[in-house]
Amino acid sequence: MAADKSSPVEKSWTIFKEYHIDEDVGFALPLPLEELPHPYDAWISIARNLPELINNNQLRVEVEKLATLSIDGLRGHKAQRLAHLVLGYITMAYVWGRGDGDIRKVLPSNIAVPYCQLSEKLGLPPILLYADCVLANWKKKDPNGNMDILFSFPGGDCGKGFFLVSLLVEIAAASAIKVIPNIFDAVQREDTDTLQKALLDISSSLHKAREAFSQIHEYVDPNLFFNVLRIYLSGWKGNPLLSEGLLYEGVWDTPKKFAGGSAAQSSIFQCFDVLLGIQHTVGGVPSDFAAEFLQEMRTYMPPAHQSFLLSLKAKPSVREFVLSKGNATLQKIYNECVEAMVSLRNYHLQIVAKYIMIPASRQSKVERSSEEASESESKGTGGTNIMDFLKTVRVKTVNCLLKED
Repeated sequence: MAADKSSPVEKSWTIFKEYHIDEDVGFALPLPLEELPHPYDAWISIARNLPELINNNQLRVEVEKLATLSIDGLRGHKAQRLAHLVLGYITMAYVWGRGDGDIRKVLPSNIAVPYCQLSEKLGLPPILLYADCVLANWKKKDPNGNMDILFSFPGGDCGKGFFLVSLLVEIAAASAIKVIPNIFDAVQREDTDTLQKALLDISSSLHKAREAFSQIHEYVDPNLFFNVLRIYLSGWKGNPLLSEGLLYEGVWDTPKKFAGGSAAQSSIFQCFDVLLGIQHTVGGVPSDFAAEFLQEMRTYMPPAHQSFLLSLKAKPSVREFVLSKGNATLQKIYNECVEAMVSLRNYHLQIVAKYIMIPASRQSKVERSSEEASESESKGTGGTNIMDFLKTVRVKTVNCLLKED
């Protein structure tokens, strides 16, 4: 096989194009579409007015009036992603209603059929995903770079804050993706100077991501998040309120279980886990429930992003190269990258405590409608016990730090 003569810069452009990674916004969809042509504008109209329709008890009535549309007129990736986002919003609103426990266990065929057909075409599950509500749910509001979301759930600006802060974390970390080709090129050429510079770029980007994450306190109210937004992001896997799953009428004869949108569906953090050799598996097999959940969440990412993670896994181990060199400076810089990941995961734990665990503990047993509801309160929107999951992932990350001789 002939040696690859392309430069790291050329390789990075290949990455961006082949794996749907944008130079500026990383895994986020660059400049998403905001409108769909007729007749799909009927979906947009409902999604754009969700809070009002839910508040007036008209959401389900309007959804049930919709015609069953063919997806053949949805041309191009961006139109299809917008439609997936819109149908995801409509589905969540239809299932959870006013968020008061009056739920629906059957998604009508006029939504279920096109939603599942479109999901199959995109290689995504038919539920609102992180790839929808964060990566494809934004627009530039003005020339100054201020952003807004395309669609909202009840809860005022809580959703806007939550989704946009998550997007800003993605964008802050995106600059690190650009140097990945340089890293593998440096390992191949055993160029420790270039590798050190690239690893410093990564740790810097991860610190910026941590700073972006801190804006959540300014823009997201814990009580609104816990009592309103969290309900609409919840899925029907590991959720006692829909223990059998959701029946997609006209598609499957039995209910199906899908996890709700979760930060574990972000490709950014799994990307740096793979790059830095932070192991959640043993011999390629998930080593515990947290590893299994992370592996499962990859199937909720756009297929191009899944392929990118697999391509990283196939590359030479950066961690093994750093170890083999016995270079104290190189090891220190590598550890700074891992420590930046530890810092992000520590911060995520603090956020979960503030936005899920503390509000859950404040709700008295009298206020809880049922034991089922209380059981779901300690779980993340992805359906897992979130604190146990995050603590396990953090321990694995800490264990990856190289010990000084």
